[in-house]
Amino acid sequence: MNVIEPIFERDFAECSYGFRPGRGCQDALREVDRLLKADVVDADLKGYFDSIPHNLLMARLKTKLADGRVLSLIEAFLQAGIQEGTSSWSPEMGAPQGAVLSPLLSNIYLDPLDHLLAQSGFAMVRYADDFVILCRTATEAAQALEIVGQWVSDNGLALHPTKTRIVDSRQDRFTFLGYEFRGHKHWPRKKSLEKLKMAVRVKTRRNNGTSPKCIVTNLNRTLVGWFHYFQHNSYRHVFRDLDGWIRMRLRSLLRKRSGQRGAGRQIRDSQSWPNAYFTEQGLFSLVTAHASACQSSRR
Repeated sequence: MNVIEPIFERDFAECSYGFRPGRGCQDALREVDRLLKADVVDADLKGYFDSIPHNLLMARLKTKLADGRVLSLIEAFLQAGIQEGTSSWSPEMGAPQGAVLSPLLSNIYLDPLDHLLAQSGFAMVRYADDFVILCRTATEAAQALEIVGQWVSDNGLALHPTKTRIVDSRQDRFTFLGYEFRGHKHWPRKKSLEKLKMAVRVKTRRNNGTSPKCIVTNLNRTLVGWFHYFQHNSYRHVFRDLDGWIRMRLRSLLRKRSGQRGAGRQIRDSQSWPNAYFTEQGLFSLVTAHASACQSSRR
């Protein structure tokens, strides 16, 4: 990885943001926000990491790598045997997900598509196998989708039949990297909110035996990371509602410890453990953090 990445990185298209040095999700999201006009090709490659053809990938690698030992090592990596239970087999396609080399190989394989769309005058933003093409008209979006469909078919891949679509972003929403977009607004998608809530539920179970201070410290690790990614949400009520829900979870826990039943939604619970109590405990507030971030951006 350390040896071959610089060889390919210098020629990668600008529209690619996934698993590249000095680039990340936030850069891709900012570019979508900047380029978003009207119609969007919301594309999804069906089982991409499991379906990359080894022969075509190796041919692509050979255009810039001449060292037979390195090529043999990569080929051995791709064809390494897989054992599941009592069954074992050698894959004929795909790159092992989670392996350190696979993200680079996936970018190498899709790089010709990046350049093809750029040369055809289309604005694409891609993060690994997740990409959108931002167009001015429905006709332009249809042309872009036709180019993608042909390239994908010629290169042994497939577009997901139900997840690939053309969206008028002025009226309908589309998702990209955990956000939903519509018009000039964007907010955390439902799955992103549910994933956060699931993590919070685990850390605020009413049978949790640790001190409130420890629970808050553990909870903050999740909240801070989530906020840093989703702080550019267009709707403040998302943070307000989450803050209230999290405090409700904590009040339920404290109710049980005080020998009372039920969830912490009663007025007297808010009086027993007001918002200031959780502030004193050091609980990270999404609303406060968002207000601070907005103030800093205005300076």
